[in-house]
Amino acid sequence: MATQDYSLLAPGPVNIHPEVRKALALPMIHHRTPEFDKILKKVLTQIKTVFQTQEDVYLLTSTGSGGMEALLVNTLSPGDKVIAIVSGKFGERWADMAAHFGASVLTINVPWGEAVKVSDVEELLQKNPDTRAVLCQACETSTAVAHPIEALGKIIQKYPDTLFLVDAITALGAYPLPMDAWGIDGIVAGSQKAFMLPTGLSLLSFSKKAWRFIPDAKCPRYYFDIRKEKKANAAGETFYSSNVALIRALDVVLTLISQQGLEKLFHDIHRRAEFTRIFGLKLGFTLYAQSPSNSVTALLVPPQMDGQKIRLHLEEVHNITIMGGQDQAKGRIIRVGHMGYIQDHELIRLVECLGHTLRHFDSDFMSLEHISNITTEAKNWLEQNP
Repeated sequence: MATQDYSLLAPGPVNIHPEVRKALALPMIHHRTPEFDKILKKVLTQIKTVFQTQEDVYLLTSTGSGGMEALLVNTLSPGDKVIAIVSGKFGERWADMAAHFGASVLTINVPWGEAVKVSDVEELLQKNPDTRAVLCQACETSTAVAHPIEALGKIIQKYPDTLFLVDAITALGAYPLPMDAWGIDGIVAGSQKAFMLPTGLSLLSFSKKAWRFIPDAKCPRYYFDIRKEKKANAAGETFYSSNVALIRALDVVLTLISQQGLEKLFHDIHRRAEFTRIFGLKLGFTLYAQSPSNSVTALLVPPQMDGQKIRLHLEEVHNITIMGGQDQAKGRIIRVGHMGYIQDHELIRLVECLGHTLRHFDSDFMSLEHISNITTEAKNWLEQNP
C-alpha cells in the first residue's frame, strides 16, 4: 500500500493549484447574478491572452470531445470535403466524428510516433482545392507528438475557402500556439489540461474566416450552436446554465497566468518535458515521438517489460499516476504529463520510483547504486536549470 503523497503526472487531468482548490470549494452562487456576471466578463476577456487572439473565446460545459464536435458542426455541412490528419487515437476520433456528420473525409494516415509531413497536406490540398476544412491535433495525446501547426497554417491560408481546425486540448496553454498569427480558424482546448481545472469545460474560438461559413453550416447543431453562445456572451451571460464552479476557478487560473506571464508558463512546462526526456533516457527508456510535445512525453519501455504493468506498479506502490499506451502502443509506452501544478520534488520522486519499478520487474536491469546516482543527478539538474 502506497504511503507517499499522491502525485498526478498524467497528460490530463492534472494536479490542481492550491489557490484553484480553494476556489472550487467556495459556496455556490447563481449564474444569473451581478457577482457571476463580473467574473464571466473578466474571464472572457482574459482568456484571449492564452489563445493569443483578438477573437471571442467561448466556454461550453462539455469534455474536450464536445468542443471538437462544436468546431465541426458550426463550420461544416453534409457532403463537405474534409482532410483529417490521423496519427493516433484522437485523430481517429475526429475523423470518425466528421464522417458521422456527413463529411466526405480524406484521411492522411501518419505512422504512430511521427508528425505529419506538411508536403503531404499540401499535395492533397492541391488535388482537392474544394476542401472545406483540414483537421489536425496540435498534440496527439496518445503518441505525445507535436504536429507542425505553424507550417500547416501557412499552407492552408492560401486557400480562401478552406478552414484550419485544430484540436489543441493537450497543447493550448502548454506551449506557443498563437491562433491569429498562425492562421488557425477554429481551435479547442480542455479545462483539465494546461488550464489546471477538473474536466468539464471546453474552450473554443473561431476566426473571422470561419465566421463566413458558420451562419450557413448545415450540420445538425443545437446545444453546440455557437451562434446562441455568441449572442448570450454579448449580453454578458452564457446561453445555457453556466458552469459556475469551473468558470470561477478559471478566473483564478487566468490571474495566476497573468501574474507569471505566458513565457514563464511555457518555460516551466518545457523544463519538465526536457527533464523527463533526459532522465527517461538515463533510466533505459527511449523516446517514442519523433517530434515530441512539451505537454506530454511518451517513453518506449525496455523490450522485455510491459508499460501497463509499469504504470500500475508505479500507482499502487509509489502513489504516482502516469498513463500507459493505447491501441497499438498499449504495453509499449508510458506517458508522463507536464502540465498542471507540478513541483520539483515530484519530478525527482518520479525518477527514483521509476528506477525502483524497473528494478522490481528485472533486478538485473538496474542496481540500487545506479538509481541513487541518477536521482542525485536529477536533483542537480533541476537546481542548475531553474
